[in-house]
Amino acid sequence: MAKRSVSAGMTRLEKILGGCLLAVYFIILPAAADPLFDLLQTLLGTAISGGARDAAYYYILFALTLIAFWGYWGRTTRALFDRAGTVLTSVGIGLIAFYGLNELVWRLSRMFSLGQTNLNDQAILARIGASPRSTILMVVFLAPIVEEAVFRGYIFGNLREYNRPAAYLVSCFLFAFLHVWQFAAASRDAAYLLLTLQYLVPGLVMAWVFERSGSLWGSILLHSAVNALAVWSVL
Repeated sequence: MAKRSVSAGMTRLEKILGGCLLAVYFIILPAAADPLFDLLQTLLGTAISGGARDAAYYYILFALTLIAFWGYWGRTTRALFDRAGTVLTSVGIGLIAFYGLNELVWRLSRMFSLGQTNLNDQAILARIGASPRSTILMVVFLAPIVEEAVFRGYIFGNLREYNRPAAYLVSCFLFAFLHVWQFAAASRDAAYLLLTLQYLVPGLVMAWVFERSGSLWGSILLHSAVNALAVWSVL
């Protein structure tokens, strides 16, 4: 497949700000979120629900993503309008590839994960039951925008300038690892990390859609559609 221009890349300042965002995303916010919410509960004298915490968490990341990549968002949005047909076609192909490949990999992961339950999915289901509106907003809109900006726009897009296979490998692995590592740490079960297999196909397909469409909105639309269909299936 021929290489395509991916939203004209990022400027030096965007790369620096993106690195700071990455540190906040992977290290600072996961470590600081619970203590900050506990402090806020004490100051307000009221409990903050899990759904409200998750929504606030992603609102913060969403705001930081807009700030860090403000110029990039403009360029990738112009690419969306300039290549609307290609973007929509890529999303359609991505949906077919996602469900076809994901079914195969899911079955394989079930064979090697010793019956591990996907705690990320279970947590989302519980949140939908407790606070459906905020959870749907987070899962269908906020999370896809934040995660695609970080994993496809920043990590994949910038690594692709130097090494395309490495861009796929690193972005897919980090995307998969993000969805399982906290649950593996909380349960103190290293075997749980085998569930990264279930997230490799989504990472691969979304990176391909981003690259083929030439706009980050391609992978965002695919990510949102997949999440929306998953939510709709349990409502």
